[in-house]
Amino acid sequence: MSLLWLLIVLAIVYVVKGVIIVQQAEVVIIERLGKFERILQSGMNFIFPILEAPRSMTWRVTQKGLDGSTYSFIKERTKIDLREAVYDFPRQNVITKDNVSISINAIIYFQIIDPKSAIYEIQNLSDAIEKLTQTTLRNLVGQLELQETLVSRDKINQELRAILDEATNKWGVKVNRVELQDITPPIDIQQAMDKQMKAERDKRAAILEAEGQKQAAILKAEGDKLSQINRAEGDKQSAILRADGDAQARIINANAEGTAIKVVIGAIENKGQPDKYLIAMKYLETLKSITAGENNKIVYMPYEATGILSSVDGIKEMFKGTAK
Repeated sequence: MSLLWLLIVLAIVYVVKGVIIVQQAEVVIIERLGKFERILQSGMNFIFPILEAPRSMTWRVTQKGLDGSTYSFIKERTKIDLREAVYDFPRQNVITKDNVSISINAIIYFQIIDPKSAIYEIQNLSDAIEKLTQTTLRNLVGQLELQETLVSRDKINQELRAILDEATNKWGVKVNRVELQDITPPIDIQQAMDKQMKAERDKRAAILEAEGQKQAAILKAEGDKLSQINRAEGDKQSAILRADGDAQARIINANAEGTAIKVVIGAIENKGQPDKYLIAMKYLETLKSITAGENNKIVYMPYEATGILSSVDGIKEMFKGTAK
């Protein structure tokens, strides 16, 4: 009877200690007499409770309290989670190259890809990753000035991820991504930066306004220039057309006058003297213009008038001959 109870107790102990159910995306490290034996995958697994036992590892667990704040604590666990884990490290103070103390909050995304190395190559994996991230971040920020740090988040993230990934490779960990959540400079630095940004915005606005006025003045000057050129070109064409008109008018008048003279000469050329006729007509026209003024009270006969009269008498005689 006692042997039966002993067998029942051993069976219960074996079921409790010897049967291990591993969930999906988790593994368990099994040691036999303190030495690595095998890795249990997801599903139901059996071990020898006396000879074999699962190896526990130190893991950081993050939870939210009743007041809504987030806090972390260390817990020993036998099951190793192979999913991507997120560590939100506490805020730390970092000194930049220009001796400005800033506060930085970082997040790291990593994944265990080799559970055996994560157990046997590092004593406290989560703590090691946290300390390595903090020291590496201090070194990177210490090489940059404040302004460069604020605008180089992507550069810091990439360099930090590359360094952490290389350092944690022997621990069986793959660092997928690193993000700087917040970079907070001191209050006086923030106020100085705000003033600087406001001055820079005012400067850019003044430059843009001056550039606009400059472009407007240039366009107005070019418009005035084109307007003057077009006006001068119009005056030139108008003067050319007027000159052409005057020339054409003079040609027409000269042709008409020549035709009239030809008619007169044709009428008197048989018996008359055309040259004396023309001279007499031009002289009489000139004499008429001399005495045409309203205030011209002096009437005189030029010395050469006798020659003109003789020409007129000759013309009279020519017309008499023509009449006969």
